[in-house]
Amino acid sequence: MQEKLLQFIWRYSLYNPARLETADGETVTVIHPGTYNTNAGPDFLEAKIKVADTILAGHVELHVNNSDWAKHGHQNDAAYKNVILHVVYRNDAPAGLKNIPILELSKHIPETVLSKYDMLMTEVNPILCASQLHTIKDITKEAWLSRLLAERWEEKQLNWINLLNKSKGDWRNMLYWRMAANFGFKVNADAFLQLALSIPHNVFAKGGSLLQTEAILFGQAGMLEGQFKDEYPNQLKKEYEYLKQKYQLTPMPVHLWKFLRLRPANFPTIRIAQFAALIHKSFHLFSQIVEKHNIKEILPLLDVTASEYWDNHYQFDEPAERKQKKRLGTSSIHNIIINTIAPVQFLYAAEQGTAREQELALQLLDTISAEKNAIINLWNNNGWKAANAGHSQAMIQLFNSYCSKKRCLECSIGLSLLKQ
Repeated sequence: MQEKLLQFIWRYSLYNPARLETADGETVTVIHPGTYNTNAGPDFLEAKIKVADTILAGHVELHVNNSDWAKHGHQNDAAYKNVILHVVYRNDAPAGLKNIPILELSKHIPETVLSKYDMLMTEVNPILCASQLHTIKDITKEAWLSRLLAERWEEKQLNWINLLNKSKGDWRNMLYWRMAANFGFKVNADAFLQLALSIPHNVFAKGGSLLQTEAILFGQAGMLEGQFKDEYPNQLKKEYEYLKQKYQLTPMPVHLWKFLRLRPANFPTIRIAQFAALIHKSFHLFSQIVEKHNIKEILPLLDVTASEYWDNHYQFDEPAERKQKKRLGTSSIHNIIINTIAPVQFLYAAEQGTAREQELALQLLDTISAEKNAIINLWNNNGWKAANAGHSQAMIQLFNSYCSKKRCLECSIGLSLLKQ
């Protein structure tokens, strides 16, 4: 028996409530088990318990063994002076505690609860409940996925809070930085974010040509340091030298950019050119994005194409065999909506206290196809298909934050299985 399992059993009343009695033989009725406490102090707060004919209100502490009370030093801790019941799995210290009733719970816990938990903890499948997923009601799955998606975005808020502070609460800046990181996708996300952070956002606010926007981005990326044969990179270099002095810019090391094992269409040069096109097309993107919750309205805002030079290039001075417009593809746009646009809408609405807009941000992902990756394939292979991007994002969160860490006791699916 683990203490966290005993807490779970008490929290959700997964025991037989009949004939409960203290170590002294007095009957026990649980009116309210208390509120689970994740901070220091007793495990459950503000419980209400009837012992014999007396109703007690206060805290409940749980241990695997009765002797753990003394081992943990609770007898000397003022935080435990209002404990009204000590719930234990095993009463190994019959002498007990002064003025605190002891309830031994082991003989009241159904064997099925323990065996199901053992089955989950010893499962070799990365998805511990895979063989039992079919027994879970769809409404339970849907409700849990909705909560997981919100949880995923709330975690993003914690990760992005430094960026928001760096921008002094300016959500336009935060969107610009996160969009940049998203354009790098996984491989070049950090380099793209560093690029965006190296350029004051208001530099682009002054307008200018597409060439100037490209010059700033490629120059700050450290990609204009060498000698070039083609006219286009030489134009960029000349323009950047002027803008570099004007805005006191310092380029980042070019070695931070990764090309290896990337498809040419995903080379950072192409992504920078597309990002430049987006900034030039719509500098005031935040004011447009935050109000649009229909994918048909958002897609045109992100529909950008790299400038003409890149039609037959993937890198400077290296002509490609085939000429092709380097348009930001639908899958890439969907990725940006999933990982940046919708979360920013959700987090901004949360800050503004507008629940309706939060819900619309969540619903936006319902209109996008589910992602395709190793985690979603794992769920699909185990019989739980992701219906849309909202599902796939939630299922990624479920696997990474719960399944892989064996947090079944904190999962709605695990709770449903243990309660069956």
